[in-house]
Amino acid sequence: MTWHIERENGVDLDLVAVEALYRSSGLGARRPIAEAGRLAAMVRNANLVLTCRVGGELVGIARSISDFSYVTYLSDIAVDQAYQRSGIGKALIAATQQEAPQAKIVLLSAPAAADYYPHIGFTPHHSAWVRNP
Repeated sequence: MTWHIERENGVDLDLVAVEALYRSSGLGARRPIAEAGRLAAMVRNANLVLTCRVGGELVGIARSISDFSYVTYLSDIAVDQAYQRSGIGKALIAATQQEAPQAKIVLLSAPAAADYYPHIGFTPHHSAWVRNP
């Protein structure tokens, strides 16, 4: 299997393909993907979007907001279930770090992925806070 990662402008992404990827990755259950306007805003307003494609098909995405100096908030990392455990997620994270090499990466883990991140160099941070609208 050959795949490649590239930086893309979120405005140019096919939202139907993005929604399908979020569903197939399992991330769709925790994101407002049924609300087309919110999904479009999520993708278009992120200032760092990296994708992974296999034969032109979108199979992975890392969506971040970064100042490219101090911190990058990796708000979404989604890999199609058929391609999970193939190194794509790890490569998307590495590519995110390469785009802002001085910035630390901060993310909120999906409950099912909480045990994964320590294995690839993340440490827990016990003072994160979330305020819902």
